[in-house]
Amino acid sequence: MAETPVVVTHTQLERFILDVLLAMKMPRRPAETTAGLMVRTDLRGVDSHGIGMLPKYVEWWRDGYLVLDAEPRLVRDEGATALFDSGKCLGHYVSTLAMRKAIEKARAYGIGIATVRNSSHFGAAANYSMLALEHDLIGLSTTNMPVPAAVPTFGRKAMFSTNPISFAAPAGRHAPFVLDMATTTVAIGKLTIAARWGKPIPAGWALDARGRPTTDAGVALEHRLLAPLGGSRELGGHKGYGLGVMVDILSGVLSGAVYGNLSERTDMRERRVHNAGHCFAALDPARFRPLEEFKRDMDDMFDALKSSPRAEGQERIYVAGEPEFECEQARRRDGIPLAPVLVAQCDACAHELGVTPLA
Repeated sequence: MAETPVVVTHTQLERFILDVLLAMKMPRRPAETTAGLMVRTDLRGVDSHGIGMLPKYVEWWRDGYLVLDAEPRLVRDEGATALFDSGKCLGHYVSTLAMRKAIEKARAYGIGIATVRNSSHFGAAANYSMLALEHDLIGLSTTNMPVPAAVPTFGRKAMFSTNPISFAAPAGRHAPFVLDMATTTVAIGKLTIAARWGKPIPAGWALDARGRPTTDAGVALEHRLLAPLGGSRELGGHKGYGLGVMVDILSGVLSGAVYGNLSERTDMRERRVHNAGHCFAALDPARFRPLEEFKRDMDDMFDALKSSPRAEGQERIYVAGEPEFECEQARRRDGIPLAPVLVAQCDACAHELGVTPLA
């Protein structure tokens, strides 16, 4: 039987994360930004990328992979483009700066693109694409990490990370379109969640050491062999494979960050370097047509999708971003459920850092 979750308020959770980050010497402003984005992620129901990452962040900091008091640096700023260096810090704060820079440039030029190198995990990709929405812009964000988890089509060795991509576009009457997806069948964090709750995973999510599908989350985490989105070649896995490489080009090769399995072929591990890369873009739809017409047609498209015939036994057709939008409303009201094992891990970190425990 599954354990009863520990329910906390979003304000309680944000205060706890902030205390932990401050204890690891992160300056207050970046810490407040990071804690806020992590909690927003949990509010939206993306439990793999919020507080669930905190024990790993503490481990990386302890092992020297993170320099949390580093100041992000604007390396290049030319026309519609910009490049930032994170200085080995977590990616949340520098990514916010970079996306804001892309938005600023989109206002001036119609489009803006900013990349980040020498970074680390930045949480949920949607946190940054959604920043464009309050400016009535379209937003795009991508990222990678140095630890391979995705197996290329026809391969049996992980060669690149789960390489997520997020795309957000404003609407009128409807909630905005917010796509946030790994380019693998599932994000690594989903395996972690299943392992915390002691639940099996679907057979198509991951492979065991011999390249066979596994339903054991622990086995999947041990070997980190995820199929590209789509799974096999016959089911379109080559498309997910191509998308994953595209994200590596935008996030890593373009900015001078890690890509593919570079960390395994160099001395990055010995030097305790992640060098994750991110790419952010903002696009102004008003440069193409009146904004009200764009939003009108977005609403019309959503209306048509949601009113189309439903499959047998299904009550509703969703548009990307709707489940997360509704989850955030519910969790702001009812609290955020956490796995007891995660709370125990977080409290162990708090004890180590001299911080008041979460629960």
